[in-house]
Amino acid sequence: MTAYKVGYFVGSLSSTSVNRELARALIALAPDDLEFVEIPIGDLPLYSPDYDTHYPPEANELKEAIHRAQAVLFVTPEYNRSIPGALKNAIDWASRPWGQNAFDHIPAAVIGASIGQIGTALAQQSLRAVLTFCNARQMTSPEAYIQYTPEIFPGDGVVTDEATKTFLATFMAEFRDHIVRVLTVLPRRADVAETR
Repeated sequence: MTAYKVGYFVGSLSSTSVNRELARALIALAPDDLEFVEIPIGDLPLYSPDYDTHYPPEANELKEAIHRAQAVLFVTPEYNRSIPGALKNAIDWASRPWGQNAFDHIPAAVIGASIGQIGTALAQQSLRAVLTFCNARQMTSPEAYIQYTPEIFPGDGVVTDEATKTFLATFMAEFRDHIVRVLTVLPRRADVAETR
């Protein structure tokens, strides 16, 4: 069975991030042929074009982590009706310098959780616009705006509500199918770890 390497981003830097807990649940419910590695974003300096001729080590490591992945998953909160600054900063680093965009043609999915009823809907729309410009191959359905409660997500990737568990498992199965479809059309991403 072919395994697909998924790099995932948690948009929050909080030590008590509900989106990190959502990421744990998604990994636990994902198909067995998906392998997950977190791509950290917390140690990156603020992006500036002044760095384009000499990237710092943290930014090079970020780009290499994306190149080693065959797909990316974004699990993000909503800050001020958009994505957190740390996540946008990471995307800016990964997509530069011009012509060296690490997200080009990569299969991608977006999901997020919040305690509010709209469940990061506006942040996801903002992120999708950025990923469109970066030429990522986004999964557009199902959309997933998750309302977080500690009763449903008690910790360690556990999901107590059966409807939520089924929805998240379906989301991850759809993401797996999306990865396969994109890599079938763009097979060079399938061998990215060996060719970079």
